[in-house]
Amino acid sequence: MSNTGPDRPFADGFMDDYFSEADEHLVAVRRSLLALEGALGSNPPAAPLEELFRSFHSLKGISAMVDLREAELLSHHMESCLRSVRQGDLSLTSATFDVLVDGVRMLEHVIAARRASTATPSIDTVVARLETLAQSREGAAGADSSSSNDMTTESAASVAEGVRRWRVTFVPSPQLVERGVKVDTVRARLLQIGQVASVTPKVVPGGGISFEFDLETSHEAQLAEWRDDGISYEALDAPAVQGSLNSDTPAVNSTVERPLADLMLGGSANVVRVDLARLDELMRLVGEMVVTRSRLEDTLGRVESHVPFQEWRALQDHSARIERNLRDLREGIMRVRLVPVGEIFRRMPFVVRDLARDNGKRVHLELAGQSAEIDKFLVERMMDPVLHLVRNAISHGIETPDERIAAGKPPDGTIRLGAVTAGETVVIEIADDGGGIDIEGVAGRARALGVAVPEGGLDSRALLDIICASGFSTRDEADRASGRGVGMAVVRDTVEALGGTLSVDTRPGQGTAFRMTLPLTLAITDAIIAHVGSQIFAVPQTAVREVVEVDATVLRAFERNELMPYRGGTLPMIRLSDLFSLATAPRPRYHAIVVGTGHAAIGLIVDRIVGQREVVVKAITDPLIRVDGVSGATELGDGRVVLILDVAALSRTQRQHTRVIRGVSA
Repeated sequence: MSNTGPDRPFADGFMDDYFSEADEHLVAVRRSLLALEGALGSNPPAAPLEELFRSFHSLKGISAMVDLREAELLSHHMESCLRSVRQGDLSLTSATFDVLVDGVRMLEHVIAARRASTATPSIDTVVARLETLAQSREGAAGADSSSSNDMTTESAASVAEGVRRWRVTFVPSPQLVERGVKVDTVRARLLQIGQVASVTPKVVPGGGISFEFDLETSHEAQLAEWRDDGISYEALDAPAVQGSLNSDTPAVNSTVERPLADLMLGGSANVVRVDLARLDELMRLVGEMVVTRSRLEDTLGRVESHVPFQEWRALQDHSARIERNLRDLREGIMRVRLVPVGEIFRRMPFVVRDLARDNGKRVHLELAGQSAEIDKFLVERMMDPVLHLVRNAISHGIETPDERIAAGKPPDGTIRLGAVTAGETVVIEIADDGGGIDIEGVAGRARALGVAVPEGGLDSRALLDIICASGFSTRDEADRASGRGVGMAVVRDTVEALGGTLSVDTRPGQGTAFRMTLPLTLAITDAIIAHVGSQIFAVPQTAVREVVEVDATVLRAFERNELMPYRGGTLPMIRLSDLFSLATAPRPRYHAIVVGTGHAAIGLIVDRIVGQREVVVKAITDPLIRVDGVSGATELGDGRVVLILDVAALSRTQRQHTRVIRGVSA
C-alpha cells in the first residue's frame, strides 16, 4: 500500500477503520474464548465456537485488505484450528485452549505494533504451535474427506442456483468518498447479492489503491448498475449448467461474515465513527459560545436601565432562548462523546483468568452496569487504574481455594466490577469477597517503612492514605501483579487528576471494595461561584454536597484545624482565605461549601456565594504554575478569570493537617 501521494489521507483513514474493526472482533474473540473455557474436555458449545470462527474469518479478510500479512496468517491458522474443533477432529483440551489464547495475544501484539508504527513481533513460534496442533489432530484423513464432501455439496447448491464467479474491482477516490461510496459500502453491497470469497488490495499506477473482490452471485444486472460508483467486473468462469460441476472452480468457505455492513462500520450502517479530535474541537467551540453567552448576559445587565421595558423583555426572552439552545447543544455533544463504561470492563475477564491461574486461585468475575456511559477521554485514562485494582484484588484480596474452604467460603472467589451513573457523576466499584485488608498489618508495615500512622487506629480514610503512599507495599518482592509500591499512588493520582475521588471499604474476612467517583465529562460543567476577599473561586457542582450558612461563633479550633457541629457530628473546615493567603475582614457569618462524603467530607469557608454558572474548564497543565488546590481556570462574562478549585487536593490537604497561612507552612 502506498505511503505517499494524494491518496495518503484516504489510506490513513482506512487504517483507522481497520483498527476499530479489529478491536471489535478481538473483543468478541475474548468473550467467546472465556465461554469455551468452561467446556474444556467436552463437546464445546456451538454459539461461542461459531462466533470465534466468524471473528477470525473477518480478521483474516480485513487484514489482507491492509496488507498486514502477520495478522492474516495468524487468523488463518486460528480459523483452521477452530474448524478442526468444530468438526470434531481436534479435542478442546487445556493445552489446545492455551495455544488459542497465546495466538490471540500474538494477534493483538501484531495489530498494536502496526497501530504504533513499530516493528512487528515475530509470529513464527505461535504459528509453529498452531501448525503442530493442526497436524497432531486425530482423524485428519477423515476430516479431509468430510471437507471434500462439504465442498461438493456446496458447489452443487451453487450450480443449482446458476451462480457464477466474478472478479469485481473497486477503485476508490475522494469524489466517491464524498458521495458516501467507500470500500465498506461496496463490500456491503456485494454481500447483499452473493458471497465474497476473498478481498485483495492492489496498488495502481500513481500510488492509488484498488480492491479486488472474488464474488459468487447470479445478479450480474445489479453489478452493471454500479459502474458509475467506481466498480468494474469480469466473469471468472462460464455460466453453470444445472446438473454438472465445474471442477476448475475453487471451493469457497461456506462461512461468510455475519453482518452485511460490518467492515468499517462497526456492525451497523446507522453508525458513523468520528475522530475524537473533531468532537474536542466542537466542545471547544461550544465552550467559546458559553463564554460569549456569559458576556452577553453581563452586558444586558449593564444596559437594562437604558432600554424601554418592552424591548428589555424581548431581549431577555431572546437571551433565555439562546441559553436553552446552547445548553441543549452542549448536552448533545456530550452525549456523542459518551461511550459505555464496558469499554473499560471488556479486557478484565482475560486479566482475571491469567492472574488467577498464575496465583493458583479460582476467581469468578461479575460485571454490572456496563451500559453506564462516560466521556471517551475518561475511559482511556481509567483503563490502567481499573486494571491495577483488579490485579490487586486477585493478588492481595482473594484467598487460595484451600484457605477459602478453611474459612467456610466457597473455593471460588468473586470479583465484582460495576458502574452506576448518578446525576453528573459515575461511580466505578471494584469489590472482592476475599480476606479483606489486614489493617494492623498495614499499620505495622507503614511504621517499618517510615510512613506516618495516626494514633488511635486507622479509619478507611487513613488506611487509603497509607496504601496510596508512594513506595508503600505489603510485599517484599515484586511479582507479575504487584509489589513495587507505585500502583495505588498512581491510581489515586489519576482519579483525582480527573476531578474524581477514591474511597475504600474493607471488612476482615469478608472482602474489600474500592470506589472511584468521577465526573461524566471535564470540558464544561456547572459550578458554584464564591467570593473570598477580592478573589472569586469556582467549585465544580459535581463535588458539592450542600451549601450551609455558618455562624462564626460555632467554629472551634482543634489541633491546627477548625471544626463545626454538623448533622450530629463534626465537620473539618478549611478557610480558603488562609489557604491562599487572601486578605479578608472578619465576618459574623460565612458560607461553607460542603464537599466529599462520609469521613472524607470537609467544609470550604467562603465569604459569600455569588450563584451558579455554567463554566468552561481550562486545565492548568504547566508544572511551573500549578498550585495545589487549583485544577484550572475559567472566564466569567465580565472578562474576569476565575480559578477552579481542586476539591480532591483540598481534601488531601486537610487530611494531612497542613494549612498554609500567608505563604508559610504551619
